[in-house]
Amino acid sequence: MSRRQVSSSARRFVDTGSFPFAGAILNSKSRSSPWLSLALILLGAFLLITYAYGGHGIFGGNKESVSRLGGDFSCTSEVQRTIPILKKAYGDSMRKVLHVGPDTCSVVSQLLKEEETEAWGIEPYDIEDADPSCKSAVRKGIVRVVDIKFPLPYKTKSFSLVIVSDALDYLSPKYLNKTLPELARVAADGLVIYTGSPGQQRAKVAELSKFGRPAKMRSSSWWVRYFVQTSLEENESAIKKFEQAASKNSYKPTCQIFHLKPQL
Repeated sequence: MSRRQVSSSARRFVDTGSFPFAGAILNSKSRSSPWLSLALILLGAFLLITYAYGGHGIFGGNKESVSRLGGDFSCTSEVQRTIPILKKAYGDSMRKVLHVGPDTCSVVSQLLKEEETEAWGIEPYDIEDADPSCKSAVRKGIVRVVDIKFPLPYKTKSFSLVIVSDALDYLSPKYLNKTLPELARVAADGLVIYTGSPGQQRAKVAELSKFGRPAKMRSSSWWVRYFVQTSLEENESAIKKFEQAASKNSYKPTCQIFHLKPQL
């Protein structure tokens, strides 16, 4: 029996490389079992999926929203999403911003793209796996690696606005008593806190050694009581402006967001 000829259209696919497995699949009809064709098709599908999600394809371009905490949520990525809303709520108070939390390099990078906004960051944990641009920001002093359980290396009211995310959930009340007043001390106009909500996934067990303790998701009522106990007052004006801006942008928070007044 004569061998079936490959059609001219199929030959064009093979010659141009538009379908890398076409030639192998077509030729296998005459000299290999159908199982080889199936295996090649599955292999091609696997390679395409790996390429798409591996950081070079259409789904790999935005890794900033993936938190190093290892959970399914990230309040730090939520900070990035709400920067336009914060700008509307705080206006001129966004002129000099300090962000405190993991992945702060990505937040600082985004803040610096805003007009008339200076930005600095504090990374509470190690940055051994940080990218070169982040390590460069550390060398320049734009980002500092600081243990927030101790006094911050800044003068009182050094920043107009301080934003903290994905950091306070890992502190016990003992250290919160020291850290929160310090965050308020270096803020001239306001302090914004992003925390996880009860029921959200905690950090993976593999990450616990870095943070020292698992995240403790506290309720809104717990935080409000804590603010009262530590003489921190909620900023009702900022809360109202933030909610109005969020409504106009159809934004629904997945983290708890608290707006506090700075210490007098």
